[in-house]
Amino acid sequence: MVFGGIDLAADPRRTGIAQISNGTPIVVEMLVVGAEDADIAATIASSNKSGIDVPLGWPDPFVALLADHAAHALAPPRSTGPDWRRSMAMRTTDVMVHQRTGRVPLSVSTDRIAYPALRWAGIEARLRAEGIDVPRDGSGRICEVYPAAALSCWGLPSRGYKRREQSGQRTEIIDRLSYLFPDLDWNGHRNLCIDDDNALDAVVSALMARLVADRQAEPPPEAMRDVVSREGWIWLPQQNNGCSDER
Repeated sequence: MVFGGIDLAADPRRTGIAQISNGTPIVVEMLVVGAEDADIAATIASSNKSGIDVPLGWPDPFVALLADHAAHALAPPRSTGPDWRRSMAMRTTDVMVHQRTGRVPLSVSTDRIAYPALRWAGIEARLRAEGIDVPRDGSGRICEVYPAAALSCWGLPSRGYKRREQSGQRTEIIDRLSYLFPDLDWNGHRNLCIDDDNALDAVVSALMARLVADRQAEPPPEAMRDVVSREGWIWLPQQNNGCSDER
């Protein structure tokens, strides 16, 4: 089996893609920074499952707000205070990630993460047109992942490692990932992960896709299946790994 990892940026030059094989050892078969939509689609099509580091959908209340606002049919809310605004900004899965890890995912409604999310919407449409099964709840060929939160769950450094000058911290993460996954063979790609956080996040995304396929990640609760089919679901390692926002 082969697992893909996509660290999706709005700019193709900053988009990392990885593929790892499943077995002993787990080999990083491919790792590239700089990927067009066609490269991403090909990686997903050739992988059993791929972890996508981008919001796969928007909050249901936000989508309804836009539709009602566009139609001049928005009913006056009782309040436009923080709670109301938060309900438009955060998806169900974002709230769950915050409750478990203490991390607040970037809002796809109000933050710049919307730009790569828009790019993904186009890629998703392309994949569906090609007959590739890409439901947003993770039950098909893709699953939404959040590398920094996964690192936190594994007890690894998860803040600040994306800055260009933090190659030392990325080296520590790679060393400790190799301890956590003792069969992991970087296959000559280690230095790229040290030099470029997009490469590192792509590999972590692929590792998470492998855990999702192996049922070692937390699925959405049954009661939330309907909403996450539209909004997406961030898969994290199973609860017994623990999480801390301080790591």
